[in-house]
Amino acid sequence: MKVLFVHQNMPGQYREFAEWLGTTGQHEIVFLTQRDPAPKLTGVRTVHYAPHRTPAKNAYGLSKIWEGATGAGYGAALAAQKLEKEDGFRPDIVIGHTGWGELLFFKQVWADVPVLGLFEYFYRPTGGPVGFDPEEPASPQSPFLLHARNSVPFTNLHSVDRGIVPTYWQRDRFPETFAQILHVLHDGIRTDRLLPNPNVRVRLTRLERDLTRDDEIVTYVARNMERTRGVHQFMRALPKIQAARPNARVIAIGGNETSYGAPSKHPRGVRGEMEAEVGHLIDWDRVHFLGRVPYPEFCRILQLSRCHIYLTMPFVLSWSLLEAMSMQATIVASDVAPVREAVTHGETGLLVDFFDPSALARQVCDVLEAPHAFAHLGPAARQHVVEKYDFLTRSLPGLVDHINALVPSDKAIRI
Repeated sequence: MKVLFVHQNMPGQYREFAEWLGTTGQHEIVFLTQRDPAPKLTGVRTVHYAPHRTPAKNAYGLSKIWEGATGAGYGAALAAQKLEKEDGFRPDIVIGHTGWGELLFFKQVWADVPVLGLFEYFYRPTGGPVGFDPEEPASPQSPFLLHARNSVPFTNLHSVDRGIVPTYWQRDRFPETFAQILHVLHDGIRTDRLLPNPNVRVRLTRLERDLTRDDEIVTYVARNMERTRGVHQFMRALPKIQAARPNARVIAIGGNETSYGAPSKHPRGVRGEMEAEVGHLIDWDRVHFLGRVPYPEFCRILQLSRCHIYLTMPFVLSWSLLEAMSMQATIVASDVAPVREAVTHGETGLLVDFFDPSALARQVCDVLEAPHAFAHLGPAARQHVVEKYDFLTRSLPGLVDHINALVPSDKAIRI
């Protein structure tokens, strides 16, 4: 089969599937992306494309997202035409993310080639991160701007043949008009690789010895230190955690940019805001902000964790939560709907009020003080992730079924 992946930030949600498909050696695979340089995947040829147009910074707000989406979509379509004209590559299926407009025009390039699109998020003025936190009130323009963003998924409704959405919470954000094409299937994680390791050792630059599972390690992970992922509540909880647990050491992983929501006005981002607010109460000798780290190091740190904090407003569930669960971390997470889909309080983790850093601190301290009392949570969390989110046994067969439903039987993928 000839497969064309399309994702501006290769590999995106296709990290596991593109790798698996490429290693079979049975398919011709091209990955169309804006990312340059892009990661090298076995059996996958990378082709770069540029948006045909990008909106100006001062472009009209209600049409800015649409302008960017059509520019990306047309740039991807031109690259697809070039692929066929110069290389003779005509895919049997196109698989890609719908969020940035990249798939908008593939039916104008190849009307008879099926398109399988990933639908990640539908913007609504309530029920999501916008207006959730009283510290970040929604502007009067927010409902209009959010609905204008939905021009992209609405148009993709007629640009793809079938859609996949990772979780039920995300699916339920979409209007009923999407029900005919949307199927819930998570991207999947490699639980066969993400295992607990009781013998793990980690050396941090400021320490003169390795950290082990005998240490009181608290972890926090987010792509970026931002309010959507609760970094402000995490940092407000730190003084209380440190006061109650003098041997606790906190490790935080993530960048200092903005992925979601409005950027901080502080020159050092939300982390800088919170250091100004509570920094004088924190023992910085026992706190380690590592920034972004290589994936193997990320895994070792989570294997080391005695208590892993996962905070988020109601928004797209992070892979890091499921990865931590797969490695049997004891999870303390915010009690919001998308998290409740993956974590059951008292069974596979512990849930606390997003807005109560004191409750967060108490729950973390309880875990640190009596880890034996919560020892059942990690194995149960791993079992749940293996059953519901494993790539090889859940996501891969499901994705292959969706692909095979769209292509002729002689082109079908075999597992």
